[in-house]
Amino acid sequence: MQHASVSELIDEFLAARATRKPSVHTLAAYRRDLHLVAQLVDPAPLTVSDLSPRVLRAAFARFAANRSPASVSRAWSSWNAFFTFLVTEQVIPGNPMSAVDKPRQTVLIPKPLRGEDTPEVLLRAVSTADETQRDPWPERDVVVLALALCAGLRLSEMLALRVGSIAGRPGERRVEVAGKGGRPRMVPIEGGLDAAVGRYLESRRVRFGRVGSTAPLLVDRRGEPLRRGGLQYLVRSCYRRAGIGDRVPRGAQLHALRHTFATRLAEDGANASEIMRLLGHASLATSQSYIEVTAEQQRAAVQANRTNRVLGELG
Repeated sequence: MQHASVSELIDEFLAARATRKPSVHTLAAYRRDLHLVAQLVDPAPLTVSDLSPRVLRAAFARFAANRSPASVSRAWSSWNAFFTFLVTEQVIPGNPMSAVDKPRQTVLIPKPLRGEDTPEVLLRAVSTADETQRDPWPERDVVVLALALCAGLRLSEMLALRVGSIAGRPGERRVEVAGKGGRPRMVPIEGGLDAAVGRYLESRRVRFGRVGSTAPLLVDRRGEPLRRGGLQYLVRSCYRRAGIGDRVPRGAQLHALRHTFATRLAEDGANASEIMRLLGHASLATSQSYIEVTAEQQRAAVQANRTNRVLGELG
């Protein structure tokens, strides 16, 4: 099997990963990263035994030439997972990726919405039908925002939700999330979000009839499942309607809502472990960054106190 082609082994690896039920975006990223780097191997590899550490270092150097450290790091992780699979399957004796440098991970800088009352301003503005829209659907728009603001869901996690993903008895409601890397988690939802989901589903029944528990939770105005581009456009349009475009960190968009959820958890006293579980982080260090940012904000607020400034003048 060591003499099987690299392309065939990539297909076997992806088939094995598919049994873990990762998101379609995760599988597509694996496929893309593996094939892009393989195409940069010179000479073109015939079998996996051709992929020596020296050959891989050269291929990754070409790959990194015009890509961000985050993209290179993700590709490195894809190849590391691929070789780990091959070692487990006893195709190769060892993983050569330890000899290929991985870019340093940049420290996460949370990008929540700016302004103390911005989430409330946004939700109130969007909850009112905008008559300038061709087919306003405020109940749906509020649920999209609330799933990120009040449950911390990622874009891909929202798209994977089914109607039956929200379950539990009154007072113990939760949303079952298929997280990053296929890691499942349960996020408790409080009465406000639960009621918003109920209003949305009722409005959807009025529009399109009965909805089954296995149907996608979020749909567009034609009743079709919302897709990535449509969800991103919906969030941007909500920002415009609320007039808060200047309070959204550049490049954050929907992720700014998730960051707002995490930042407010930290402000209200949640520890890094609790934030990690609720947001589905793979690393405790990622969750810790929200607490550190909150501490910096608190220190900045104290430094801005006018009394402190006067004390400085007395010296």
